[in-house]
Amino acid sequence: MSSKKKNAPLPASSAGLLRFFEDETRGVKIKPEIVLCITGGVIGASMLIRILFPVG
Repeated sequence: MSSKKKNAPLPASSAGLLRFFEDETRGVKIKPEIVLCITGGVIGASMLIRILFPVG
């Protein structure tokens, strides 16, 4: 049983996750606040369209 314990994988540490997310990658960088504002705007616009132009 001792060999089984030695070969067991170690639990993931938060330090590894932090290093992963700190890596610079190519692509568009958008702040989360902007994404939330755009999402809210789209939801608001669709609700306004439904109110102003009812179907049926």
